Formats: sequence, C-alpha cells, structure tokens
Amino acid sequence: MSNTTSAANDPGQPPATGAAPISSIDLPTPTIALAIGAHPDDVEFGCGGTLAKWAADGCMIHHLVLTDGSKGTWNPDADKVALVATRRDEQREAARRLGSRGEVVFLDQIDGELESSLVLRGAVAREIRRLRPDVVLGHDPWKRYRLHPDHRHAGILTCDAIVAARDPHFFREHGLPHHRPSTLLLWEADEADHGEDVSGSLGTKISALMAHESQFESTMKAVDQATLQNFTARIEKRAGELGQRIGRGAAELFKKIGDL
Repeated sequence: MSNTTSAANDPGQPPATGAAPISSIDLPTPTIALAIGAHPDDVEFGCGGTLAKWAADGCMIHHLVLTDGSKGTWNPDADKVALVATRRDEQREAARRLGSRGEVVFLDQIDGELESSLVLRGAVAREIRRLRPDVVLGHDPWKRYRLHPDHRHAGILTCDAIVAARDPHFFREHGLPHHRPSTLLLWEADEADHGEDVSGSLGTKISALMAHESQFESTMKAVDQATLQNFTARIEKRAGELGQRIGRGAAELFKKIGDL
C-alpha cells in the first residue's frame, strides 16, 4: 500500500502534508457540540482533543455512535455480544475522560453494514433536532481512498441529516422543531482548512483513547506496553506536525462548513 493510501486509512486526523491553506483557527467554544462517529473510538480519534478543550471551557458534549462495534477484533472466535457490551462501556468511559456532561447515544447498526439510508438519515436528524448542537463534528465522506465503508456512510449520514434537521418539512413525524447548527467540522479531511489548538488537551485525548482497551490490538496495533507507547508517540507526533500548520504546539484539523 502506498504512503498516500496508508495515510488515508489512518483513523482520525489527516497527515500533515495537506496542501490546502488553513483559513481559520479555533472556533469560539460552542454551547453544545455533537460528535457523530461510525464506531466506538472514532470520535476520540477524530476530535478528542477539540472536545476535551471545549468541555473544559463549559461546552455540553454529546456523542452519537452509529454502529455496535461488533467486528472490532482480530479474534475469529470472539463473543460478539460481549464485545458490543464492552465497547459501549469503553465509549462511555472515553466520553467521561473527555469531560463530557452530555449523552452517549448508540444507534446500534451492525458494524460493517452501515448504510446511508433514508431511515438512518431520519434517525440522525432526530438526534440533531433533539440535542440542538451549535457545532456538529463527523467523518469527511469525501476522503480519498478511505476503505472502511462505515466511515464513508457515517459522513454521508451526518451531512444529509444536517440538511434534514434544519428544514421543517423533512421528517415532520419527529414532532420536534427543526434545528440548524452553525458549523460542521469534518475530520479525516483531505483538504482541511480549519485548525483547533489542542496543545493543552492532547493528553486528555490520549487518555480517552486508552479507554478503548478492546481496540489496542486491532486499531492501535498495540500488543504490549512498548507498542502501546509507540501508539501514543504516533498520536503525539501527528498532532505536533499538524500544530506546525497553525503555529501551535499541537492541533486537530478539519474541513469547516459554516454556511449550513
């Protein structure tokens, strides 16, 4: 696999080699933020530092996890029912470590089988209307060479659900007032144009990632203490490289869409 396609399949943040200029840095801390991930742990990889920073500044953070994470292991004989329960507990603990005071909502779609269907668009739009976030964060569905279908579909659902949630004639059966977030931040973006300084919250992001113990081997490539330390070093190195693009010690980068 080439360096380009390998980097495309790293979880969370983009490589530091993006060519697009960074045109904005550090949103004002929102009152409410909703992060939408395909699997338990995706939110922490994609925007954990940003959420931790905002939570410390008083933001109400909510998680919406679309799949059950039931395929998140290399063990072919794993008890998938037990794995789903473990990953739910890990996600709640990760949110707690980020400082979240909000909800952790699970849609429990089967891992690997997520679809950007009209029914699921309505389910995500319903949560946007119910939780009323100022800022929504999610996967960039247009990331080149991204292999995992759940990440693509999660990004499409996030974008499509924002449109549905903001307009009063979509999904009137919700019985909820329509809601228009002010900003959408997409992680994994090839052409990131917005940076968040996470110099003071990178340690909290890493702590939240460490809550996902079931993923040490399959996602973090960590089978012992030494390789777990290597994983931490990779996260710190990537954040530092991204920080150089905005003149900060560490950063998370996003595609920012503000005209919602």
